[in-house]
Amino acid sequence: GSSVSPTPVSPAAAAMARDGDTVEIDPGDYLGDVAVWTQSNLVIRGMGPRVRLIANGAIAEHKAIWVVRGGQVTIEGIDFIGARAADQNGAGIRFERGHLVVRRCLFFDNQNGILAAPGADTVLEVEQSEFGYNGAGDGLTHHLYAGAIQQLKVSGSYFHHANVGHLIKSRAASSLVAYNRLTDEIGGRASYELEFPNGGEVVVLGNLVQQGSQTSNSVMVSVGAEGWRWPVNRLRMAFNTLVNDHPHGGTFVRAMPGADLVLLDNLLVGRGGLQLPGN
Repeated sequence: GSSVSPTPVSPAAAAMARDGDTVEIDPGDYLGDVAVWTQSNLVIRGMGPRVRLIANGAIAEHKAIWVVRGGQVTIEGIDFIGARAADQNGAGIRFERGHLVVRRCLFFDNQNGILAAPGADTVLEVEQSEFGYNGAGDGLTHHLYAGAIQQLKVSGSYFHHANVGHLIKSRAASSLVAYNRLTDEIGGRASYELEFPNGGEVVVLGNLVQQGSQTSNSVMVSVGAEGWRWPVNRLRMAFNTLVNDHPHGGTFVRAMPGADLVLLDNLLVGRGGLQLPGN
């Protein structure tokens, strides 16, 4: 079994680390291990299965298990579990500025998995990661929520069993969601599987997307529901499989008027239709 660390290690490492460092964390369960990272060109890496950061009631800056606001930062091989904040917005990671790459991480039972604050130059990339059972149950907290950032990329990842919120919600100027499994599954209560409320340049490519029977919103993919905010508003959606298991059917894709749309070679399974403007 995993060892349990009696004292948090992240605060000390975050205080000692310098720009350009690599921080390596031994396997084990780390309770209340919350920290704020402000360095640039930083790599933080779990060194084996599994490095588990379990909030256990602790929260950094009333925001997250880890708050990241540096330059280029890579986080690999770490589990973020159980973040709770008084405002219901506690995240595994609160990303506030810079360029963050999250790779082979798990976000489980947090109010938000990853919450990215707005920023004109902010870039978030998520690769080969898993998000499950996140959401405060209020419909306003999600597995992954990107504010008005420059770019979001999510690839090779597994999102499942959201607690009322969305699997992915992005207000980014550019969003790429490619080759993921985005499935609500039995017992999941996600709202949208994918929402891009302010449009932007959106590419949804080669994903398996499934809406469960207990959804609180029968739309699977939604674009532009809150109005367009970017110079380019375009949806390119190709080679996806969308499965709707809602007993009353639903909407596979809904887009508001004003965006450029191309839907190509998508497989739509189950009851439902498309709500698209124009021809």
